[in-house]
Amino acid sequence: MTFLMRFFALVVNALCLPLHLMERVGLYQIYKRVFPFCLYRISVTYNKKMYDKKKELFRSLSEFKKPGGQLTLLEIGCGTGANFEFYPPGCKVICTDPNPHFHKYLKRCMDDNSHLNYERFLVASGEDMGSVEDDSVDAVVCTLVLCSVNSIAQTLREAHRILRPGGAFFFLEHVMADPSSWAYFFQHVLQPIWYYFGDGCEVTRETWKHLEAAGFSELKMRHIEAPFIFMIKPHIVGHAVK
Repeated sequence: MTFLMRFFALVVNALCLPLHLMERVGLYQIYKRVFPFCLYRISVTYNKKMYDKKKELFRSLSEFKKPGGQLTLLEIGCGTGANFEFYPPGCKVICTDPNPHFHKYLKRCMDDNSHLNYERFLVASGEDMGSVEDDSVDAVVCTLVLCSVNSIAQTLREAHRILRPGGAFFFLEHVMADPSSWAYFFQHVLQPIWYYFGDGCEVTRETWKHLEAAGFSELKMRHIEAPFIFMIKPHIVGHAVK
């Protein structure tokens, strides 16, 4: 199966040559303006199917606020604000995303979730959040983001840096399938075209290994099967404490 997988991956990669060229000359940047609209539509469906999982994940957020204080949360790659409805009332939210074109949809979601206090929106990648102080937030949230960052390890280092001692990193990510499965086969074959469709998304990442090596004092993580197509069915969900 390995030979066939590599062969068909090369075929798909060759078919993606026009997309490779568009990215090389900068034309792919046009899609980054359209992608927020696509993700806004996709997020509605995703939240409906993963509502219970997200509700369960974020139920413990309030446990990480400082005694007598307000929960301060930073979300990496906030996108259209699909997680806002799950955050506890009164929570102070710092939003970050490398794509400034999300702001229109983010503002709409902010208006729909007035139970939160929004501090600021930073145009920043997960690997470089230098404008956020060390040990300054109670929780960092990252959902469906580690699949597209340039460096998972550096993003986790940044999350660890800005978390106060005892704070938590919450995650929900799709990951690579079991190597013995057909899902694994098609993830590798279709990855070249999926990369462009998902604005840099890679479905072949073993994200759990990076979390295990990130130096958190406690890691609670589960592998689950999400109700989606085989490409993004395998997920990991949980939180890690600094």
